[in-house]
Order: sequence, then C-alpha cells, then structure tokens
Amino acid sequence: MSTIPDASAVPAPADALAAYAAQAAWPSASAARELPELLRIPLPERVALRRSGDLEADTWRTEEQEWSDHADARYRATVQRRPLGDAAAPVRVGVKDTVDVAGFATRLGLRHHRHHPRASAPVVAGLPGELAETTAKVVSTELNLGVGSGCVNPYAPHIDPGGSSTGAAVAVAANICDIALGTDVLGSVRWPAGQCGTVGLRMTHDSALLDGVFPLSPPMDALGWVTRTVADLAYLWPRLGLDRLGTQHAPVPGTRRIGVVTDAFGPYGTAGAEMRGAVEIARAHFEAAGHGATDVRIDALWALRGPAWELCARQAWDAYRLWQQWTAPRLDDTTLASLEVGARVGDDRYAWILSELEGCRRTVGSAFDAAGVDAWLLPLDPCPPPDVATVIARGSTIPTPEDDDYEQRVAYTPIASVAGLPALTLPVARDGRGAPLSVQLVGRPGTEATLVELAGDLADQVGDLGFLPS
Repeated sequence: MSTIPDASAVPAPADALAAYAAQAAWPSASAARELPELLRIPLPERVALRRSGDLEADTWRTEEQEWSDHADARYRATVQRRPLGDAAAPVRVGVKDTVDVAGFATRLGLRHHRHHPRASAPVVAGLPGELAETTAKVVSTELNLGVGSGCVNPYAPHIDPGGSSTGAAVAVAANICDIALGTDVLGSVRWPAGQCGTVGLRMTHDSALLDGVFPLSPPMDALGWVTRTVADLAYLWPRLGLDRLGTQHAPVPGTRRIGVVTDAFGPYGTAGAEMRGAVEIARAHFEAAGHGATDVRIDALWALRGPAWELCARQAWDAYRLWQQWTAPRLDDTTLASLEVGARVGDDRYAWILSELEGCRRTVGSAFDAAGVDAWLLPLDPCPPPDVATVIARGSTIPTPEDDDYEQRVAYTPIASVAGLPALTLPVARDGRGAPLSVQLVGRPGTEATLVELAGDLADQVGDLGFLPS
C-alpha cells in the first residue's frame, strides 16, 4: 500500500535544485580547482614518464578524466569526449567539430545536424596512436560562420574566446587537450588562439590536406593547430608527423630577417596603440635574439583583405543553397546574416576576386624577395581582444562596408588567407584587463617549421605571461 509523502518533508524547488547542482558539481555550485601537478609538468616530461612506465596508465587516465570533467563543465570546450583508451597515450588531441573522426559525430556546430563518419579525416588518422589519442570533438561556431559558441575563455573569462575554432583554443587553454586541430579560413584558428593566450598555426593552403574537412571557402580553407606554448608546438610538430603534411621546407640554419608590415600603422593604418606596442615588443625581442628587422609594405595584398571576406561569404552562400536541400538546418540569425552578405556578392565581383587571388598567389614570393625578408610581423588584430558583451552585440561575423567599424573588422588575418600562406600567432604581453596581446608571423609557402623556430625565439624572450585556467 503506497502512501503520499508529507508535503512538509519534500524540499523546496530551490533547495532541490541546489542539492542537484552540488551533487552534479556544476561549476557555479562547486569550488574552483587548481590545475593538478601532473598536468603542470612539461609535456615532454609527461611523455617520457608514460613511456618509461613511471606514470602508470590508470593514474594518468584517472587524473586526466577528473580534471577534464571539471574543466569542461567550467569552460564548455567540447561537444563530445571519450576517456583515454587502454594505451593511455600521453598526448590528448582535440578535433574541431567540422572535421570527421571515426567514433565521434560531426555536427558542424549545428544543433539540428549530425553525421557519423566511418573513417577519420586522413590528417587525424595519420597521428601516431602510441603517442597521441583523440579524446574530444571541440566546439565550432555554426558552420564556421555564427556569432558565439557558448565557450568560456579559461585565462580571461570576461574576454571573448574568438571563433570559429573556439573549442580548439579553449580546450587547450583549459588543459583538456594538449593540441587541437582546427580550420582557418580568414583567421578561424588564429583569433581564438590569440584571444585565449595560446599558440595558433595556420598551415599553408593545400586542398589535398582537406579530405574529411567541412569546406567553407575552398580556396582559403586551411588546417590549423593550437597548443599552449610554442615549446609544445615545436616538440609535437615532428613527433606527430605534422612536418610531413603537405610540402614543407626545412629551416635554413642561421638568423632571419623580419619584415614589420607598416600598412597597419601610420595615418591610414587601423592598429591601436596597444597593438602597435605589441609589435614593438616583438620587434625588440627578435633583434635581441639576433634577428634583423626592417619595415615593409604589402599594399597590393593589403587591399585584398575586404574582398577576401566577400569571397568567403559568397562561397558559403553558394554551398548553403546546395546543402540546405539535404539537411534543412535551423540556423542562428547571425549565421543567416553572414550568408546573406554572400548573396549580395554578384557574379562579376566574385570572378574578379578569384582572379585577384590567383594573381596574388603567383607573385607573393616576390614580395618577400624584394624586401629580403623571411617572414612578416604584424598585429593579430587592430585592437586588443573584445569583451564578451561587445561580440554578442554583433549581428554577423562578416564585415560589410556599411559597418561603422568596417576597417577594424576587416582586420589583418585575411592577408595570409588570400595569399595561401602559413601564419602563426602567439601572445607577447597582457593588457590592463589581463587579456593577451598577440602578434602574428606570416611566412612563405611551406615554411611552417621556420615560423615555429622564430616563434620559439620570440617566446623565449617574452617569458612566462602567467596564464592559468581561472
């Protein structure tokens, strides 16, 4: 015989919710934790401990999962995770939700779409399993186009974490992953990496590397990688076989000559004082490390930054008209607004932009030759990273000439994108809000390893900026 409980014994809704939140360890209901010592040790040391057996698989698996459970609840970097496997590989890899990985759903940043690939993208399948294991699919904005991701910037929660490879940078900064694979069209790896205080490398454009990767703008799409430090990137680059992706050139021994791109400065430049200061810091550090530096201008390429946004928008619009017949997703208003920008790019304008892109790629090498430089140095953006509220107020990720802040939003990352060049971003200082101030290095095609070496010299001079998950 059942009895109805005494109403006075039933907890009030607020008390019931508070008890549930505490039991579930919701971030707002549980105390912040310090990063475990095991995750503080340098990555090469962790790898050595696992290989020697001094770090047992069960210990590593348990501590890693406990921290990642906590960190992902706080920073919301992933859309799907899985525990380390039997081998308990020492390096944890995150993969953007627009790249296929067998055993994980691919959602493209959408709530109303998913597919389940039977095979991983070759760039993922080729990772050495004894060293690295894919443990997470990480957040992407909608179709690489939407505003907002739901992620929280681990080092500076009041600062927007950027996009579209948001989860890649957030997962790495939060120490949920050690390296993450994203995609970079117009800055989609470099922005989140720079705004989250991590290191982001866009690779040379190579369509042969993009099998299993959702296409947004095929002439500009590129793979990108995020690590916590340049030292981690340099350590993992050959060990994960990333140096064998595409056609890369080994660095030539000796010092380099850096071209400081002055188009960003002067009366017609858009770089603010803090970002000019970041470049000055980087230039001084390069010179202290023995490298040369000289001012350069890249006027013809500079003029293609706005058209690069138009190209991306038009190609996204053309693709949307095709695949909406197959998936019929419900899109956020900001995603639709970006697509509508592409709908307004006419065929003649579209053909002209493609022609300019092809011409630029034929001649970009001469720009380095004429100045006698190995890489360009410029700010990541005209301004320091925006706060969260500023970005939420934006109606579209694609700038248009009608925008009051168009010149600032066009920014500097499209330079590498339209020319198909590799580019690396890293922080060199912090502003008064604690936000990272990042610069980018842009190199000739296939010079990823040279950029990593240069970034290492710069990072050594910069030193520890004190970034830890808050």
